Amino acid sequence: MSLEQFASVVPQSIVNGLMLGGTLALVALGFSIVWGILNIINLAHGAYLMLAAYFAYFMFTGLGIDPFISLVPAMLIFFGLGYLVQRLIINNVVRAPLLVTFLLTFGLEIILVNLALNRFGGDYRSITTAYSGLGFSLGDVKVTYIKLAALLISVLITFMLHLFLSRTRTGNAIRAVGMDIDAARLCGVRIGQTYAITYGLGAALAAAAGVLIGMSFPITPDMGGPFNLRSFVIVVLGGLGSVPGALVGGIIFGMVDAFAGVVVPGLKDAVAFATLVLVLIVRPQGILGKAFYK
Repeated sequence: MSLEQFASVVPQSIVNGLMLGGTLALVALGFSIVWGILNIINLAHGAYLMLAAYFAYFMFTGLGIDPFISLVPAMLIFFGLGYLVQRLIINNVVRAPLLVTFLLTFGLEIILVNLALNRFGGDYRSITTAYSGLGFSLGDVKVTYIKLAALLISVLITFMLHLFLSRTRTGNAIRAVGMDIDAARLCGVRIGQTYAITYGLGAALAAAAGVLIGMSFPITPDMGGPFNLRSFVIVVLGGLGSVPGALVGGIIFGMVDAFAGVVVPGLKDAVAFATLVLVLIVRPQGILGKAFYK
């Protein structure tokens, strides 16, 4: 690609990177709080995302409910699901070595994906609304309404989570458990309930991301796996222990993905991981890494 050709695609790549990065940040946010507070690498995260995408699809095709409207009930349902999964299943091994919880969530993912495959089949599905594909142009830059709305919703949810963790009693309890579980217990924090709420929040955030992603990407039972991998990269890149870090990490990953897709499309994943390695060499805790969420 010549320099002139590259310069011509820079504005569109920036816009694409921002819109993709915002949505990926929302995916990574739920992954991050579960990892940071419960010390669990939650491989079931992608399965919750996938199920929420199917939820939005069937709400739209079966009941005619707009996917943006189904966002709120999806988050509430999956918060309840996550709360129960943590209380009834994960809580039994939550203090076990990391490998045990890793394998448990991996098993949950396999069960949910196979149940979805058995129930829904492996066909590609899509949510096609009246405004799908519509957008506006700023010169040569094209912006679709769905992706712009997804970016704005992702930023709004990230901001609301930041306020929740920093301004509410429950949020402070979650942060306290992340900082020092023994001190939090001595202060009267109910650890089991706090863990369940945190895991429920992670599932709710995955559901929000799943609904938004389902409006722009094909919906299949195995769609969650790649987003698990991207979440891991974004969390480490932005810094485990920072809600804004997930947003920053998502934007950076989205930008790298957009530009690498234009310059070296066959190597864009390698470029993204190379960026992660470079950041970790310079700043091992990630860009905005903290010892706790703030």
